[in-house]
Amino acid sequence: MALMITDECINCDVCEPVCPNHAISEGIACYEIDPDRCTECIGHFDSPQCASICPVDCIPKDPGHVETQQQLMDKYMKLTGQG
Repeated sequence: MALMITDECINCDVCEPVCPNHAISEGIACYEIDPDRCTECIGHFDSPQCASICPVDCIPKDPGHVETQQQLMDKYMKLTGQG
């Protein structure tokens, strides 16, 4: 499942540069995660980098975009041109 950034985001700018899939961008009110690009860092890291670095813990899993580990890996392969 993709991750999401809640409205508790303080726009600290630490999440965007650590995303290996370039899924995070600055939104109108706070940063946003593109669910089509978010793989929870599967294929890159053992854990989601944005969530691990977030100082206010506002990056949970997005219940609106439920995906299996295999679906996330397939998305990673597609995004990196390996599949």
